[in-house]
Parts: sequence; structure tokens; C-alpha cells
Amino acid sequence: DTSVQYMYLPTLRALNALNTHDPAAALQALQAASRYDLAPGGVGVIGRFGALYPLYVRGLAYLAARQPAEAVGEFQRTVDHRSIVLVDPMGAMARLQLARALVLSGDTVKAKSAYHDLLTLWKDADPELPVVKEAKAEYARLP
Repeated sequence: DTSVQYMYLPTLRALNALNTHDPAAALQALQAASRYDLAPGGVGVIGRFGALYPLYVRGLAYLAARQPAEAVGEFQRTVDHRSIVLVDPMGAMARLQLARALVLSGDTVKAKSAYHDLLTLWKDADPELPVVKEAKAEYARLP
């Protein structure tokens, strides 16, 4: 099926490449997914899951390759398409990675704004979750 061949498998291959510290191979694996970047993924009971995963993982690969400007672009595209992401937790994680990529690119003003938006979204999240603690600590370290 198209979503498996051109979205899920390339994304899984890219994640495997990232796990072996090979961002170039991850980016190569995701080339097949690029024409389906904005296609909705599989449908779950309460929303779509899997939509925009190639964009998110491509952003992670750009971060691993120390290309923060490109990473910002991928994460921003994910954030900009909330109507596709819906309730998938990857939408919030894309916001976190966007903030991190903005920090690496040197744009602390936009990074602060991205962290603020994320922490507003997570205002009712369990404050003991490691990812929430990390995000708050990263935000606090910004000048």
C-alpha cells in the first residue's frame, strides 16, 4: 500500500539510520517519502496517526547532521499543519524540536517563542515527565 511503501517504511529506515548515527542515510531513506510529505497517515479511533512522520524524522536527521536551518523548516511545516496532525503526540514533539533547532540556528527570540508556545500547550502536563522537565530547563537557560 502506498502509505506503507512511501511513508512508513522510509521513516522506519530513517529512524534506524539515526539510531546508528548516520543522518545522511536517514535523509536518503526519506527521499522516497518527500512527495507524500503532507499526505494523511493511517486513521485511528480518535484521529490520524502517522501523518507527517517523514517530516518530523527528516527534521531529526537535519538536527543530527548539524543543519539546524533545514531542521527548522521541517519542524515548522509539521507545526503549520495541525489539521493533519490532529491529536498525534508527534505534533507537540515537533514543537519541542522546532525550539531546539531554533536555538542551534542562533535565533533565540524565535526559540523563546517556540518554547513558550510548547509550555503553554503542556500547561496541564505532568511536571515530572522527563521531556517536560527537559523543555522547561532548556527554556530557562535561554538568555
